[in-house]
Amino acid sequence: MDEVVAIERACSRTPWSKRMFMEELQNPLAHCFVCRRDDSEQPSVLGFICFRNVGEESELLNLAVDPVHRRSGIGKELMQFYLNLAEKTQVKRFYLEVETSNLSAIRLYESFSYQPVATRKRFYQDRFDALVMVRKA
Repeated sequence: MDEVVAIERACSRTPWSKRMFMEELQNPLAHCFVCRRDDSEQPSVLGFICFRNVGEESELLNLAVDPVHRRSGIGKELMQFYLNLAEKTQVKRFYLEVETSNLSAIRLYESFSYQPVATRKRFYQDRFDALVMVRKA
């Protein structure tokens, strides 16, 4: 968990706390996974993803990749894993919010057929705007 929190702090201007991650893990609708490197003496977390599936809908809550390992395909792998798992459970619509200034994340989501549908002004910490995106299966 400490590695996940460290990645979150390095990647987000509005990071989840350790307590928030722990609470999410207690939610029966939550799914949280890590991408790990286990081929060395020091296994390490490279990235993580958290989402919730409710009936035919899913919401991506959090996704981050260790800055040292960005641009190596880990974000795409996590997204593909998420979409494959959700579609096996008959999810038809996918939702997420992303800070409007996070252009690399927006491009990643667009590469998986997410479309922008709205903007939430001052959504994060009452300072940063969020772009709402939707994907249909």
